[in-house]
Amino acid sequence: MITFILNNKTIKTSEHSGMTLLDFVRYQQRLTGTKIGCREGDCGACTLLVGTLNGDTIKYQSITSCISPLGNAHGKHIVTVEGTNLKDKLTTAQEAMKANYATQCGFCTPGFVLALTGFALSNSDKNYNNAINAISGNICRCTGYKSIEKAAHQVVEKLENKKETTLDWLIENQFIPEYFQSIPKRLKAIETKDEKQPKGKYISGGTDLYVQQADSLADSEVHLIAKKDFLKGITIKNDICTIGTNSTVSDLWNHKELNNWLPNLRKHLKLVSSEQIRNMASLGGNLVNASPIGDMTIFLLALNSTITILNSEEKERIIPLKNFYQGYKTYDLKEGELLKAIRFKLPSENAFFNFEKVCKRTHLDIASVNAAIHISVENETITKAHVAIGGVAAIPKYLHDTSAFLTEKPLTSKTIVEANKMLQKEIAPISDVRGTSDYKRLLARQLFFAHFTELFPKQFTLNDFVQHA
Repeated sequence: MITFILNNKTIKTSEHSGMTLLDFVRYQQRLTGTKIGCREGDCGACTLLVGTLNGDTIKYQSITSCISPLGNAHGKHIVTVEGTNLKDKLTTAQEAMKANYATQCGFCTPGFVLALTGFALSNSDKNYNNAINAISGNICRCTGYKSIEKAAHQVVEKLENKKETTLDWLIENQFIPEYFQSIPKRLKAIETKDEKQPKGKYISGGTDLYVQQADSLADSEVHLIAKKDFLKGITIKNDICTIGTNSTVSDLWNHKELNNWLPNLRKHLKLVSSEQIRNMASLGGNLVNASPIGDMTIFLLALNSTITILNSEEKERIIPLKNFYQGYKTYDLKEGELLKAIRFKLPSENAFFNFEKVCKRTHLDIASVNAAIHISVENETITKAHVAIGGVAAIPKYLHDTSAFLTEKPLTSKTIVEANKMLQKEIAPISDVRGTSDYKRLLARQLFFAHFTELFPKQFTLNDFVQHA
């Protein structure tokens, strides 16, 4: 029995756990403020808030409900736009949208209201940039974004740069209704023990599977693993980072120590989807999706990661991620196995990491080509190199030969140009909707050069490489 709180109502349902949360909310509960748009997690019209109990408090995050399994709502507080309504007046987010003429047809408006409300409930710094990040996954087709940006600015002004906002303060300042105060106690009363799951397809966040297979998953047996604690968490010990495969991209974004080790981490992660998807998408799911252009796969390949694989008898094996992929959408994972953890050595003082991505728009798009590099440099010599690139082969590509070529070479433009020649031999792009083969080869070259101009701006410019290429 799936049990959760939907707005101010406790829900107990025997509906199939594989159906989408969107369909349950709209068709079973008739809460039609949550809209159906793309059904791929791209437009944000179906945005909901999910509250997860953490001790005595609740952490709220926005998600796209069209690609989220109903079973993942068990033990949570699910908030639709109807659940934010105040009696006889508008909430702060609703008033801001109205006052700035930030709605026209109104189809997208509930998603924007939920995203801005989630921003107010979050522990992120209450500044304008974070407010814009919060609505990054919401698309408006007719109003124009300037008025929506003004609405976001009005919400930020009322938050008065508060780093943390209590439920009492948010209720008093008309961001949320009073019933939110009772939710922590009510969630504690819900039995959330790890129930025995049926044998079926493993699903964590579902952000890729539900784009492709939502209808079939609604009727199939699914094995939901998002709540399994042994697959969660990020730890750093002896310069080694261990990430549970249920960890999301947002978990990386919010991990302070990891951001200290990788100071450009948020800059890189902002290129990975929208905030709603980053809140849902698991790293393990990204790896086993095996997309040749998976952003986090390329990211982790360049960090020379290893993965721990767990079988049904709880026996583990560890393999390098670069040896995991065997062909298009095929990999070294036997029946009954799942990924448990990802490990990599964090960059040392003389090590550098960079991630680059090109797509048809800067954000909220899949890559035409993406690339990452992790190199160590001592005395102007490259002592270690790990290069990965996506969109140029049938698998996420770790460049074994290019990485080996760079090792123990002087850090010069000549070395980098010669390494690009090796890179071009290792890749085999095809022409498709994201570009021709020649175009992708050009992108691969430019992104490879961009790593060095980004990491060593005083030493290299793009012209240094192009003149010799």
